[in-house]
Amino acid sequence: MEFPAIQVCNLKKSFRKREGFFKKSRLWALEDVSFEVHKGETYGLLGPNGSGKSSLIRILSTLLTADGGEVRLMGHSLPKEQEVVRRIIGRVSVDAAFYKKLSARENLLYTALLYGQKPGEAERRAMEILEQLGMEKTKFSTPLEEMSRGMQQKISIARALVIDPPLLLLDEPTTGLDPKSRRDVQSFLEALRQRTGTTILLTTHDMAEAERLCARIGFLAHGKLVAEGTAEALKQQAAAATLDDAFIKLTGEGLSKDEEPQKEMGVLEGV
Repeated sequence: MEFPAIQVCNLKKSFRKREGFFKKSRLWALEDVSFEVHKGETYGLLGPNGSGKSSLIRILSTLLTADGGEVRLMGHSLPKEQEVVRRIIGRVSVDAAFYKKLSARENLLYTALLYGQKPGEAERRAMEILEQLGMEKTKFSTPLEEMSRGMQQKISIARALVIDPPLLLLDEPTTGLDPKSRRDVQSFLEALRQRTGTTILLTTHDMAEAERLCARIGFLAHGKLVAEGTAEALKQQAAAATLDDAFIKLTGEGLSKDEEPQKEMGVLEGV
């Protein structure tokens, strides 16, 4: 029997919130969240500030440990098999870190070598990906500190894909990109899934992007998955004309592009 690419069951995650020098309270970022993503599917996760979507992505990426529940990626359990999981996922975040003094080529080859790939093969694949993302060949040797935000995000996507992972975790990959770069990335992701069957979990604030790319969409609010289905099913469930209206009706909130509370330094402590 074939297992789903992502299985999340009753996932829980809390943080300690400081309310003074001595007093602390517990804030639940995720409460009993359960969903599955089928192999080869693009699944969208939408939520307002503090909904828990970035915490969920970090748990799936092995960057956070859940307080309860079960997670399996491509059949491998977290956190027990996290070393295996790290080798089969590619992750792109809105705040990706690089060696800024190094060029795009050097950053990508460093990642490929860490995963045991041959330099020549890795470089050819990286070049192909960057060209498909609309990046000029002449920029390949440019230090990342001299690149625009959009170019750096394309490098981040190429870095996640150069290892050819069966599962991609994309945390707002097109945030901050200009319209053309956003379309380039979206077209690339569509072609990638159709060509290779890559499974994609996508968080985004762009409703049009979610409708275009995602077979199914989950709405997160206050750490809970409050609705799930195709874009059309969600609109019908909410008796709404647009996905934006459906989101507001089903979650009681609107989307914001500000960062979630658990990212604010000195406010929350992971447990």
